[in-house]
Amino acid sequence: MQLFYNPEISGNTIELSEEESKHCTRVLRLKIDDIVWITNGKGTLYKTSIIDDHQKACVLTINEKFENYGSRPFKLHIAISPLQHADRLEWFLEKATEAGIDEITPILCERSERRNVNIERLQKVMISAMKQSIKASLPILNPLTKYTDFIKKEFNSQKGIAYCIDERKHIADWYNKGSDCLILIGPEGDFSPKEIELAIQNNYTGISLGNSRLRTETAATSACFAINMINRT
Repeated sequence: MQLFYNPEISGNTIELSEEESKHCTRVLRLKIDDIVWITNGKGTLYKTSIIDDHQKACVLTINEKFENYGSRPFKLHIAISPLQHADRLEWFLEKATEAGIDEITPILCERSERRNVNIERLQKVMISAMKQSIKASLPILNPLTKYTDFIKKEFNSQKGIAYCIDERKHIADWYNKGSDCLILIGPEGDFSPKEIELAIQNNYTGISLGNSRLRTETAATSACFAINMINRT
């Protein structure tokens, strides 16, 4: 199955963007009456057929729609420090989108190596991963937020902060299957003691991802996979 994306779907017909139209008609060589699968990134999958195979403005008609396609009984939100090398953050977003994640927030910590993120670029990475993995929901990507502002926000979920010092609960012992959760992942130099203390004061639980010292993007990906695997057992 080849999946296409259009965030604004209404009515019974859909016009693909110029880029998507070229891929559909030139690369895949699809013609009138051929079946095309498309999502709005909001949980709905559409089975459509081509009624106009114009190479710059391909038009589809909706045959069937499947709401809440691939939905899960829990929500996963990971807040992660930006990385010095942008491609490593992109790698995490790609793998997390493929595995299953609902929301991602880049957080600016005391020891963050990078002080900015390219939201537009990251969004494209996530869209590509959503299409590749045949998912109907595009994760929410929030703007870069200061750690001190983020940590004080209210979240109706389990809240964990992964760090490398002191006694912590292993993620498998901390997480309750089926529950919404928010996990904080710090920079390469870890969260500062002050940041850890602030998290604990705001009802976060210190968690461990195992005995190995992990890179930021590896830790975040491990957390994402762990939550998804626990919910499959």
